[in-house]
Amino acid sequence: MTSTNQSSRKQLLLLAAVFALPIIAAQLFLSLDLYKGGSTNKGELLPSSLSYQSLNMDNPNPGKWQMLYQMPADCQQACQQQLHLLQRSFIALGKEQDRVQPVVILSSGSDESLLKQFNFVTIKATSDLPNYLSRQQIITVDPLGKWVTRYELKTDPHDQVMQSKAMLNDLRKLLKLSRVG
Repeated sequence: MTSTNQSSRKQLLLLAAVFALPIIAAQLFLSLDLYKGGSTNKGELLPSSLSYQSLNMDNPNPGKWQMLYQMPADCQQACQQQLHLLQRSFIALGKEQDRVQPVVILSSGSDESLLKQFNFVTIKATSDLPNYLSRQQIITVDPLGKWVTRYELKTDPHDQVMQSKAMLNDLRKLLKLSRVG
């Protein structure tokens, strides 16, 4: 009788261990930050409080997704390449183009003549903007005017192309999942 009790006890402990060990292992992985959650976005997510309204700016195209680019006062070759890639990314959206609008924020002294060849909406930068856009970047804006993701600008032409592809992939996912705009 004692051998069957011991055998039953071993089976019970083994069964409890089978269920408890994965829970303990998962807790250990999470508490030691060994698990890196999967994310497919390439851009950096922005705080949900950041929007046109919080920056005292008018939304130039409410109801549409926007690819926002801040044009520097002195638009050199990297800037011109970025404008071209912004246009190419917009064209690459295909049938989704009617849901998206490229927008360029003009800094004081920006040369607007460079934008004549593009079909971009332009807006003027406000005094609050440098607090949030300290570096050149592209920002994805949702139809409600909230700034969603940002992409730091690259100077190398190959890196710029790769970044535009990453932004385009993220934007396509957002458009697919979006119920507004």
